[in-house]
Amino acid sequence: MKDGCSPAIERIVVAVDGSCLGNPGPGGWCWYVGPHLWAAGARPDSTNNAMELEAVRAALVATAHLGTPVHLVCDSKLVIDSLETWRFGWKKRGWRKADGGPIRNREVIVAIDALLIDRQVTFEWVRGHSGHPLNEAADTRARAAAEALKRGK
Repeated sequence: MKDGCSPAIERIVVAVDGSCLGNPGPGGWCWYVGPHLWAAGARPDSTNNAMELEAVRAALVATAHLGTPVHLVCDSKLVIDSLETWRFGWKKRGWRKADGGPIRNREVIVAIDALLIDRQVTFEWVRGHSGHPLNEAADTRARAAAEALKRGK
């Protein structure tokens, strides 16, 4: 701490996860920083991948005002590959796959692409359900959101 000011935050670490009860089915998503800083939501007819991507989108929106690098912890290799590698080719082809077919979850991927402009965002893959504390917390809340929606809450 310098001159009574808070120390600068080097980066914010955010776990993201999605859950789906059936695929498709009621789905939930969550981004999680800590027990007092997280958000979750649900959709009635979704897929696990769509909810994973929605968690990324929501985390990027929630952290946009910070001006701090964001490190996203995710248990979906598909989501990480989509955002770190494949989206660039999809974007060049007008958001189409190499074979000309449509990409799945295009709307949220396009939204995430816009949120990544001029941001320092890194991704880290962690094995799901392996005891990683942030991932487990995000997973628990994403599943709870999906279950609450299924129960009509």
